[in-house]
Amino acid sequence: MTAKVETALRGPQAYDLAKRVIEAMEAASVWPSALNFELWTHYMADPEGALGTEIGRLLAAGDTFTEATADMLAAEYLPRGRLTEEIRDAGRVLDRELSSVAEAISKAHQSQSAYGKTLEGAATSMEGVDDGPGLQTIVSSLTTATRRVQRENVTLEKKLETSTKEVAKLREHLEQVRRDAMTDALTNLANRKAFDDHLEAAVRQSEEMGTALTLAVLDIDHFKAFNDTWGHQTGDQVLRYVASVLGRVARAPRVAARYGGEEFAIIFPLENMSQVAKALEGVRKEIGSRALRRRSTNDELGAVTLSAGFAHRRANETAASLLERADTALYVSKREGRNRVTSAERIEVAA
Repeated sequence: MTAKVETALRGPQAYDLAKRVIEAMEAASVWPSALNFELWTHYMADPEGALGTEIGRLLAAGDTFTEATADMLAAEYLPRGRLTEEIRDAGRVLDRELSSVAEAISKAHQSQSAYGKTLEGAATSMEGVDDGPGLQTIVSSLTTATRRVQRENVTLEKKLETSTKEVAKLREHLEQVRRDAMTDALTNLANRKAFDDHLEAAVRQSEEMGTALTLAVLDIDHFKAFNDTWGHQTGDQVLRYVASVLGRVARAPRVAARYGGEEFAIIFPLENMSQVAKALEGVRKEIGSRALRRRSTNDELGAVTLSAGFAHRRANETAASLLERADTALYVSKREGRNRVTSAERIEVAA
């Protein structure tokens, strides 16, 4: 939550903000669910923030604010608070385990110290003892002390074993939280945040190693009209279908992501333009060749087509510049009739 939103919710204008949020949601035909209210509160309180800007862009483009849209925005812009709480919980568990282990180690240290003193005392006593009963008493004392140390060591070993298992579970849980925070809820592809991180990393690798890098952006043609005709649940079905095809194509080291509402992106490390063009043409043909049906009624929906643009990274080019060139190529694909793949290089040579 940004400072501006935090201030608005804790100030005297909070109730007025809540009223304006409800009115704006009603005007935009947005269902007043708890998640939608949270998203629109951010939008109304901080319209220039990252989340506010994205909602403003969607509204300006005429996009309908669907449940899928809300899930996508929440996964991209709201998980930090939840992730922080998860990390805090993990920290508390880790603190508890470390404290418990530290206590067990302290007890074992005290026991070892006491055992050392017992041995030292026994050695001194044995120097002045000649009779059997005296030696028997010393040996008995040493036996008791040794058993005590053995028990303490067994306790410590069990505690360390238990704590090791707990920490392993904790690490696995945090890894799952991290994956969830970087995954689009509807399509199970990487979300926008994960895409940004992967692209920056790929650009760094390309720059440092002098290797090839190509970026593609893809968009479902006439998706808004499709949604308006068949409904948003069917639209979500189409998004999942397209994502499943992209997911099969984008095997590591490739990365596929849901970039926006009906926009996707694929990062192609170590691949040249001809390899990428071939892969994208395969995706376009596969998606366009299949006649889809509506699950609920089995009505035939017709074919869905895809437009794509891609750009090969130049020396010293930033992630933002590479993305802009790929977006320009996508726009040309749309302008020239859709259902096609365009390279930024072809546009630039023609210009």
